[in-house]
Amino acid sequence: MDFQMKNSIKFHVGDITKLQVDAIVNAANSSLLGGGGVDGAIHRAAGPGLLDECRTLNGCRTGEAKITGGYNLPAAHVIHTVGPIYSGSASDPEDLRNCYWNSLEVAKANNLHSIAFPGISTGVYGYPKREAAQIALSTVKEWLAQNADYDMEVTFVNFSEGDYQIYQSLN
Repeated sequence: MDFQMKNSIKFHVGDITKLQVDAIVNAANSSLLGGGGVDGAIHRAAGPGLLDECRTLNGCRTGEAKITGGYNLPAAHVIHTVGPIYSGSASDPEDLRNCYWNSLEVAKANNLHSIAFPGISTGVYGYPKREAAQIALSTVKEWLAQNADYDMEVTFVNFSEGDYQIYQSLN
């Protein structure tokens, strides 16, 4: 029997903590111990088990990604990545690219086939939303092309209709 693998990109407006996927990505701070925005929402929805497991990970550097269980979330796992605090420096785009790339690599290493990303670094970290969306889309498309034999469904989760429109205009 010939089974055709496929990759896909989807867009969703809403709450990332409600999605039933193999993993949601947490736009975390370097401590991995919770914070505001998406990070705080994920920690609240997952419950105290997530914080307990995060305490064992010894933090995370910008651009890296680490995985935990999903606890009380519909998603089985949370992949934590630390985006750059936007400074306008030449390293910002590469650091942001690494967040998406390394999260996908962690998902593949753990045999996960569906992942949902928030807009990493676009909240309190101040990354311009359109520029961040361009990096997110191009990085995911490049990863999917290089991993064409791996079945991966990527969902970009936009908190607002305005953010959704930015992704639609770039796709």
